[in-house]
Amino acid sequence: MNLREIGLQVANRRVVLGLTQERLAKLSNLSRSTILHLENGTLKDLGAAKLLALLGLLGIDVSMQGRHKKQYALEAAGQTASVSYKNKLTASQLAKSLVSGKIPEPIFPYIASLLDEAPLPLIVLAVEEAAKASNISPKSIWKNIDRWAHEMHSPRMAWQ
Repeated sequence: MNLREIGLQVANRRVVLGLTQERLAKLSNLSRSTILHLENGTLKDLGAAKLLALLGLLGIDVSMQGRHKKQYALEAAGQTASVSYKNKLTASQLAKSLVSGKIPEPIFPYIASLLDEAPLPLIVLAVEEAAKASNISPKSIWKNIDRWAHEMHSPRMAWQ
């Protein structure tokens, strides 16, 4: 498989996940230009570490077959966000907030922790799971996350 074919897979997966090229660039710590050239098949080279990190973020394995989706990404994301707290953020609470864009006051700190500390591939999978379960576009969830990160002044570069 060549870089052009990989770029097509990346573009397809990005669209399925409701990510813009700009958002994917921020999440993967690559430039938007690199994503654009990769997807267009005009990128000459991308180091193995960067490529594998990008594919891992998108849930694509090296053989270019979509890896088995984590069926419990929302639950894992809730657990990750709850590490520093007495109570646990449930998968249903997280899904409801992601879909509605509203964060009830009691879970505000959990969402802040999620945005600032959770592994980005886990957030990507949680967005995908919530979108599928609610039959909405992942793009609308990404808009909610963008707004939250801005309102919370998240220091994470992926949300800048």
